[in-house]
Amino acid sequence: MKRILFLSFTLLLFTVDAVAQPATPPRSDWQRYTASEEEFSVTLPTLPAMDTQDIFIFKLRITRRERQIGAYADGVVYVIFTYENSKTRQSLESFIEERNARYSTPARAERDVTVNGFAGKAFDRETSVIQYFATEKYLYVFGADGAPADDPRVIKFFSSLRLGKKTEGKELSDGPGLPFEPNGPPPGITPTEPPVYTGKQVDRKILLAMKPEPRYTEPARMNAITGTVVLKCVFSPNGMVENIRTVSGLPYGLTEQSIQAARKIKFIPAMKDGKYVGMWMQLEYNFNLY
Repeated sequence: MKRILFLSFTLLLFTVDAVAQPATPPRSDWQRYTASEEEFSVTLPTLPAMDTQDIFIFKLRITRRERQIGAYADGVVYVIFTYENSKTRQSLESFIEERNARYSTPARAERDVTVNGFAGKAFDRETSVIQYFATEKYLYVFGADGAPADDPRVIKFFSSLRLGKKTEGKELSDGPGLPFEPNGPPPGITPTEPPVYTGKQVDRKILLAMKPEPRYTEPARMNAITGTVVLKCVFSPNGMVENIRTVSGLPYGLTEQSIQAARKIKFIPAMKDGKYVGMWMQLEYNFNLY
Protein backbone atom coordinates (compact mmCIF):
# COMPACT_ATOMS: atom_id res chain seq x y z
CA MET A 1 0.00 0.00 0.00
CA LYS A 2 1.30 3.41 -0.90
CA ARG A 3 1.84 5.56 2.16
CA ILE A 4 1.33 9.31 2.11
CA LEU A 5 3.19 11.64 4.43
CA PHE A 6 1.38 14.25 6.49
CA LEU A 7 3.49 16.89 8.23
CA SER A 8 1.43 18.64 10.86
CA PHE A 9 2.00 22.20 12.03
CA THR A 10 0.04 25.42 12.27
CA LEU A 11 0.92 28.57 10.35
CA LEU A 12 -1.29 31.62 10.07
CA LEU A 13 0.33 34.11 7.74
CA PHE A 14 -0.35 37.75 8.56
CA THR A 15 -3.50 36.96 10.52
CA VAL A 16 -2.54 39.19 13.46
CA ASP A 17 -1.48 42.78 12.94
CA ALA A 18 1.80 43.65 14.59
CA VAL A 19 2.24 46.78 16.66
CA ALA A 20 3.44 49.32 14.13
CA GLN A 21 6.82 50.83 14.91
CA PRO A 22 7.81 54.39 13.94
CA ALA A 23 8.60 54.65 10.23
CA THR A 24 12.28 53.90 9.63
CA PRO A 25 14.07 54.96 6.43
CA PRO A 26 15.18 51.83 4.54
CA ARG A 27 18.89 51.14 4.48
CA SER A 28 20.69 51.81 1.22
CA ASP A 29 22.37 48.40 0.96
CA TRP A 30 19.36 46.38 -0.19
CA GLN A 31 20.23 43.87 -2.93
CA ARG A 32 18.17 42.41 -5.76
CA TYR A 33 17.35 38.69 -5.63
CA THR A 34 15.67 36.08 -7.80
CA ALA A 35 15.55 32.27 -7.91
CA SER A 36 16.14 29.62 -10.55
CA GLU A 37 13.44 29.48 -13.28
CA GLU A 38 11.30 32.06 -11.47
CA GLU A 39 9.63 35.04 -13.11
CA PHE A 40 10.29 37.69 -10.47
CA SER A 41 13.04 39.71 -8.81
CA VAL A 42 12.87 42.01 -5.80
CA THR A 43 15.21 43.88 -3.45
CA LEU A 44 15.60 42.83 0.19
CA PRO A 45 17.57 44.23 3.16
CA THR A 46 19.48 40.99 3.83
CA LEU A 47 20.05 37.56 2.28
CA PRO A 48 16.69 35.77 2.69
CA ALA A 49 15.94 32.22 3.74
CA MET A 50 14.57 30.01 0.98
CA ASP A 51 12.84 26.64 0.95
CA THR A 52 11.91 24.77 -2.26
CA GLN A 53 9.73 21.66 -2.27
CA ASP A 54 7.63 19.60 -4.65
CA ILE A 55 4.19 19.39 -3.03
CA PHE A 56 1.47 16.91 -3.96
CA ILE A 57 -1.89 18.68 -4.27
CA PHE A 58 -4.59 16.16 -3.38
CA LYS A 59 -7.60 17.87 -4.93
CA LEU A 60 -5.71 18.46 -8.20
CA ARG A 61 -3.88 15.11 -8.17
CA ILE A 62 -0.64 16.73 -9.30
CA THR A 63 2.75 17.64 -7.85
CA ARG A 64 3.86 21.24 -8.13
CA ARG A 65 6.94 23.14 -7.03
CA GLU A 66 6.44 25.65 -4.25
CA ARG A 67 8.93 28.10 -2.74
CA GLN A 68 8.99 30.17 0.43
CA ILE A 69 11.42 33.09 0.66
CA GLY A 70 11.70 35.38 3.68
CA ALA A 71 13.87 38.10 5.22
CA TYR A 72 13.64 40.23 8.36
CA ALA A 73 15.02 43.71 9.18
CA ASP A 74 14.07 46.72 11.31
CA GLY A 75 10.82 45.25 12.61
CA VAL A 76 9.48 44.25 9.19
CA VAL A 77 9.42 40.75 7.73
CA TYR A 78 9.26 40.30 3.94
CA VAL A 79 8.02 37.10 2.29
CA ILE A 80 7.61 35.74 -1.22
CA PHE A 81 5.60 32.58 -1.86
CA THR A 82 5.78 31.08 -5.35
CA TYR A 83 3.50 28.37 -6.79
CA GLU A 84 4.12 26.62 -10.09
CA ASN A 85 1.00 27.12 -12.21
CA SER A 86 1.90 25.78 -15.67
CA LYS A 87 -0.08 22.53 -15.14
CA THR A 88 -3.06 23.71 -13.12
CA ARG A 89 -3.58 27.14 -14.70
CA GLN A 90 -5.50 28.32 -11.66
CA SER A 91 -6.88 31.82 -12.16
CA LEU A 92 -5.58 34.71 -10.10
CA GLU A 93 -9.11 35.40 -8.84
CA SER A 94 -9.52 31.82 -7.60
CA PHE A 95 -6.06 31.90 -6.02
CA ILE A 96 -6.79 35.14 -4.17
CA GLU A 97 -10.14 33.84 -2.92
CA GLU A 98 -8.46 30.67 -1.67
CA ARG A 99 -5.73 32.61 0.15
CA ASN A 100 -7.99 35.29 1.63
CA ALA A 101 -10.20 32.61 3.18
CA ARG A 102 -7.39 32.08 5.73
CA TYR A 103 -7.82 35.51 7.29
CA SER A 104 -10.12 36.13 10.21
CA THR A 105 -10.52 39.85 9.48
CA PRO A 106 -11.08 41.61 6.14
CA ALA A 107 -8.49 43.92 4.64
CA ARG A 108 -8.84 47.64 5.26
CA ALA A 109 -8.27 48.43 1.59
CA GLU A 110 -8.13 46.54 -1.70
CA ARG A 111 -6.21 47.98 -4.65
CA ASP A 112 -5.47 47.07 -8.27
CA VAL A 113 -1.73 46.98 -8.93
CA THR A 114 0.33 46.44 -12.07
CA VAL A 115 3.99 45.39 -12.45
CA ASN A 116 5.59 45.13 -15.89
CA GLY A 117 2.19 44.66 -17.50
CA PHE A 118 1.02 41.99 -15.04
CA ALA A 119 -2.18 42.96 -13.26
CA GLY A 120 -2.51 42.03 -9.59
CA LYS A 121 -4.34 42.81 -6.38
CA ALA A 122 -3.07 44.42 -3.16
CA PHE A 123 -4.69 44.05 0.26
CA ASP A 124 -3.75 46.50 3.01
CA ARG A 125 -4.18 45.81 6.70
CA GLU A 126 -3.14 47.96 9.65
CA THR A 127 0.48 46.81 9.65
CA SER A 128 0.74 44.47 6.67
CA VAL A 129 0.45 44.52 2.89
CA ILE A 130 -0.02 41.53 0.58
CA GLN A 131 0.10 41.61 -3.22
CA TYR A 132 -0.93 38.76 -5.53
CA PHE A 133 0.16 38.21 -9.14
CA ALA A 134 -0.04 35.57 -11.85
CA THR A 135 2.64 35.29 -14.53
CA GLU A 136 2.84 32.79 -17.39
CA LYS A 137 4.05 29.93 -15.17
CA TYR A 138 3.62 31.04 -11.55
CA LEU A 139 1.25 32.38 -8.92
CA TYR A 140 2.94 34.80 -6.53
CA VAL A 141 2.33 36.19 -3.06
CA PHE A 142 4.48 39.14 -1.95
CA GLY A 143 4.02 40.29 1.64
CA ALA A 144 5.41 42.80 4.13
CA ASP A 145 4.33 42.62 7.77
CA GLY A 146 5.16 44.98 10.63
CA ALA A 147 4.46 48.34 8.99
CA PRO A 148 1.62 50.00 7.01
CA ALA A 149 1.48 50.50 3.25
CA ASP A 150 2.89 54.05 3.42
CA ASP A 151 5.99 53.06 5.41
CA PRO A 152 9.21 53.81 3.41
CA ARG A 153 10.48 50.24 3.89
CA VAL A 154 7.27 48.71 2.58
CA ILE A 155 7.22 51.15 -0.35
CA LYS A 156 10.83 50.27 -1.21
CA PHE A 157 10.08 46.55 -1.17
CA PHE A 158 7.03 46.67 -3.43
CA SER A 159 8.37 49.36 -5.76
CA SER A 160 11.43 47.17 -6.46
CA LEU A 161 9.29 44.25 -7.66
CA ARG A 162 9.90 43.09 -11.24
CA LEU A 163 7.91 40.39 -13.05
CA GLY A 164 8.60 38.57 -16.30
CA LYS A 165 10.93 36.04 -17.89
CA LYS A 166 14.03 38.26 -18.02
CA THR A 167 14.33 39.57 -14.49
CA GLU A 168 17.85 39.93 -13.11
CA GLY A 169 19.19 39.52 -9.60
CA LYS A 170 21.38 37.41 -7.36
CA GLU A 171 20.14 33.82 -7.66
CA LEU A 172 19.14 32.33 -4.33
CA SER A 173 19.80 28.83 -3.00
CA ASP A 174 17.86 26.98 -0.32
CA GLY A 175 19.12 27.88 3.14
CA PRO A 176 18.47 29.92 6.30
CA GLY A 177 19.70 33.25 4.94
CA LEU A 178 21.55 35.80 7.08
CA PRO A 179 20.56 37.62 10.28
CA PHE A 180 19.72 41.29 10.42
CA GLU A 181 22.61 43.09 12.12
CA PRO A 182 21.81 46.83 12.31
CA ASN A 183 24.74 48.01 14.41
CA GLY A 184 27.60 46.32 16.21
CA PRO A 185 28.96 47.39 19.62
CA PRO A 186 31.13 50.53 19.85
CA PRO A 187 34.87 50.00 19.19
CA GLY A 188 36.63 48.46 22.18
CA ILE A 189 33.40 47.24 23.77
CA THR A 190 32.82 43.51 24.12
CA PRO A 191 29.23 42.63 23.28
CA THR A 192 27.22 41.06 26.08
CA GLU A 193 24.85 38.15 25.59
CA PRO A 194 21.32 39.61 25.58
CA PRO A 195 18.74 37.99 27.89
CA VAL A 196 16.26 35.49 26.47
CA TYR A 197 12.70 35.46 27.82
CA THR A 198 9.82 33.03 27.99
CA GLY A 199 6.48 33.76 26.37
CA LYS A 200 5.00 34.81 29.73
CA GLN A 201 7.75 37.37 30.30
CA VAL A 202 7.45 39.35 27.06
CA ASP A 203 4.95 42.09 26.28
CA ARG A 204 4.26 40.71 22.80
CA LYS A 205 5.18 37.28 21.50
CA ILE A 206 6.75 36.59 18.12
CA LEU A 207 4.59 36.90 14.99
CA LEU A 208 5.18 34.10 12.48
CA ALA A 209 5.33 34.90 8.78
CA MET A 210 7.01 31.83 7.21
CA LYS A 211 7.37 28.29 8.58
CA PRO A 212 8.57 25.71 6.00
CA GLU A 213 7.88 22.00 6.39
CA PRO A 214 10.72 19.56 7.06
CA ARG A 215 11.38 16.97 4.37
CA TYR A 216 10.61 13.31 4.94
CA THR A 217 13.74 11.29 4.14
CA GLU A 218 13.67 8.18 1.97
CA PRO A 219 15.24 5.94 4.68
CA ALA A 220 12.52 7.08 7.10
CA ARG A 221 9.86 6.33 4.52
CA MET A 222 11.28 2.86 3.83
CA ASN A 223 11.25 2.12 7.56
CA ALA A 224 7.77 3.64 8.08
CA ILE A 225 9.03 6.00 10.79
CA THR A 226 6.34 8.14 12.42
CA GLY A 227 6.25 10.36 15.48
CA THR A 228 7.07 13.87 16.62
CA VAL A 229 10.30 15.85 16.64
CA VAL A 230 10.29 18.39 19.47
CA LEU A 231 12.79 21.26 19.40
CA LYS A 232 13.47 24.02 21.90
CA CYS A 233 15.00 27.14 20.39
CA VAL A 234 15.46 30.89 20.65
CA PHE A 235 13.62 33.24 18.31
CA SER A 236 16.29 35.95 18.36
CA PRO A 237 15.83 39.71 17.93
CA ASN A 238 17.89 39.52 14.71
CA GLY A 239 15.12 37.53 13.03
CA MET A 240 16.85 34.13 13.17
CA VAL A 241 16.02 30.89 14.99
CA GLU A 242 19.08 30.00 17.07
CA ASN A 243 20.28 27.82 19.97
CA ILE A 244 18.25 24.87 18.71
CA ARG A 245 18.09 21.95 21.14
CA THR A 246 16.50 18.56 20.52
CA VAL A 247 13.96 17.64 23.18
CA SER A 248 12.66 14.56 21.34
CA GLY A 249 14.02 13.29 18.02
CA LEU A 250 13.39 10.69 15.32
CA PRO A 251 15.88 8.53 13.38
CA TYR A 252 16.86 8.40 9.71
CA GLY A 253 17.46 12.12 9.36
CA LEU A 254 14.05 13.41 10.49
CA THR A 255 15.52 15.32 13.44
CA GLU A 256 18.11 16.94 11.17
CA GLN A 257 15.46 17.84 8.60
CA SER A 258 13.35 19.44 11.34
CA ILE A 259 16.31 21.53 12.51
CA GLN A 260 16.96 22.70 8.95
CA ALA A 261 13.32 23.70 8.58
CA ALA A 262 13.36 25.54 11.91
CA ARG A 263 16.36 27.63 10.82
CA LYS A 264 14.36 28.93 7.84
CA ILE A 265 11.45 30.26 9.91
CA LYS A 266 10.87 34.00 9.49
CA PHE A 267 9.07 36.13 12.06
CA ILE A 268 8.81 39.49 13.80
CA PRO A 269 10.67 39.15 17.13
CA ALA A 270 9.04 39.37 20.53
CA MET A 271 8.94 42.72 22.35
CA LYS A 272 9.60 43.72 25.94
CA ASP A 273 9.75 47.28 27.27
CA GLY A 274 9.57 48.63 23.72
CA LYS A 275 12.54 46.62 22.45
CA TYR A 276 12.88 43.49 20.33
CA VAL A 277 14.12 40.58 22.45
CA GLY A 278 14.88 36.89 22.18
CA MET A 279 12.21 34.41 23.23
CA TRP A 280 12.32 30.69 23.96
CA MET A 281 9.84 28.58 22.00
CA GLN A 282 9.11 24.91 21.51
CA LEU A 283 8.51 23.60 17.99
CA GLU A 284 6.81 20.30 17.19
CA TYR A 285 6.96 18.59 13.78
CA ASN A 286 4.63 15.60 13.45
CA PHE A 287 5.48 12.90 10.92
CA ASN A 288 2.63 10.52 10.07
CA LEU A 289 2.14 7.90 7.34
CA TYR A 290 -1.35 6.94 6.20
